[in-house]
Amino acid sequence: MIKTYWSALAVVASLLAPPANAAPVDAQTINLIADQGFNHGEVVETAAYLADQIGGRMTNSPAMRQAERWTQARFKVWGLTNVRTQSFEFGRGWWIEASSVRMIAPRPVALRAIPIAWSPPTSGAVSAPIIVAPLRSVRDFAAWRGKLKGKIVLTSLPLEPRDETKPAFVRMGEADLAKLNAYEEPNFNPDAAEKRAERVLFRRQLDAFLAEEGAVAQASMSRSDGGVVHGEGSNYKIGETATLPAVEIAAEDYRRLARLAKVGEVRLEIDNRVHFDDTDSKANNILADIPGSDPKAGYVMAGAHLDSWVAGDGATDNGSGSAIVMEAARILSALHLKPKRAIRFALWAGEEQGLLGSFAYVDQYLAHRPVGDPKLSQLGPFYASENYPVTTLPGFGEMSGYFNIDNGSGKIRGIYAEGNFAAVPVLKEWLAPFASLGATSVVAQPTGSTDHVFMVKLGLPAFQFIQDPLDYESHTHHTNLDTFDHVRPDDLRQAAVILATLLLDAANSEVPLARNVLPTQPKATNPFRYPDPSPN
Repeated sequence: MIKTYWSALAVVASLLAPPANAAPVDAQTINLIADQGFNHGEVVETAAYLADQIGGRMTNSPAMRQAERWTQARFKVWGLTNVRTQSFEFGRGWWIEASSVRMIAPRPVALRAIPIAWSPPTSGAVSAPIIVAPLRSVRDFAAWRGKLKGKIVLTSLPLEPRDETKPAFVRMGEADLAKLNAYEEPNFNPDAAEKRAERVLFRRQLDAFLAEEGAVAQASMSRSDGGVVHGEGSNYKIGETATLPAVEIAAEDYRRLARLAKVGEVRLEIDNRVHFDDTDSKANNILADIPGSDPKAGYVMAGAHLDSWVAGDGATDNGSGSAIVMEAARILSALHLKPKRAIRFALWAGEEQGLLGSFAYVDQYLAHRPVGDPKLSQLGPFYASENYPVTTLPGFGEMSGYFNIDNGSGKIRGIYAEGNFAAVPVLKEWLAPFASLGATSVVAQPTGSTDHVFMVKLGLPAFQFIQDPLDYESHTHHTNLDTFDHVRPDDLRQAAVILATLLLDAANSEVPLARNVLPTQPKATNPFRYPDPSPN
């Protein structure tokens, strides 16, 4: 009986023990990190400086260059080492000095509008009648040929207003987090890249068609109601700049113009004072390190993108994430910790144009993919991210974990496991001390469009945090409302403390975080699927 009792006790103890490779940060160190972040933190000031002092940070713009210099200086003040830039070819800088869009007939009305990124300036104020010509594919061009000369062309279909049925501001509950814990099987569609490429190429084809037809300018409708504008554009490469001035008009103002155009002539005046900056076509990632005690142990990494759009100040997308990464670096450096693995901090450039900065890092240090179809590859790394075979580089084995933060300024609620089943128990163990801060969940559902994506596609242990949405998707994402007023300081501090602790966990873990499988060419998920011939 005694032998059986002690055997049973040993089994129970083994089940309750953390995974062998978890090596969570000891309790006293967590308390030191929390004290440094909550009582002596600088994350709020950092986020405010990026948003208020520097503002929107388009890649290669003067504001982005200022942010590159300022963030490097902060890393150096905080005692990080090997603070540096990693440059990659990008294209043209662009910035807005001023813009005015007015209806001047049938009555004067100032319109809520913004120049489209990388569109050219007007030569002073230009005025012309409008024509509503919805153009969604090359197939639509024939119907409007010969009708657009001397016009400001409204190219969007004026969609009807939608009822707002969801709350604009959201804090996640347990039920919301539970819904995320549902594994999505991979879905490989060989035709998907081609369809995405058609949408990107159409923007260039549209500009060329309007210029050929003698249009004065083009205008599109905001995809959001509530007076919100975005101004996103994509023709940033040298030699691919749009020919015509272009603006995005708030949905309500656009609908008014379209209604008036049904009953009479409508004239607009556009005055876009925008500037290209061709000083340097290279964009810069910002990198900084805390050295590891074991040079052979590799490194762990945290990142956020420093670039933004310029309709607002880039506060929640992603000045807040950049400030959190910087604060985690400051906290760990201030405590003079000596991690086993080096800890690297990255502020990416060119994320808004397709994760260009993080791809440049992957391509230089971690792995290559073949070019594939030249037509697709010239559109950016997203269009080559499914090309095989993958060729790993010498630095591939050195990456022991990556944590990305880029879903607004909401507090951390957990981690997306990205299909890495083996890493789930360890991530749960590392999050366990922060249940009282609301960070509890490691979920199966993947998330995309952030700078961890190309690392995940290589099977690396790369993760994005779950964050409270707040009003990120409803109001601030890429919009003129993306200002510091939409940042929550308490959430920034919580996120920085958690990020700093998990980085130290990963840096000191006896065994590196489990990797996923290095991918090979997958089979089509639906082998019986027919290509969709419909226009985009």
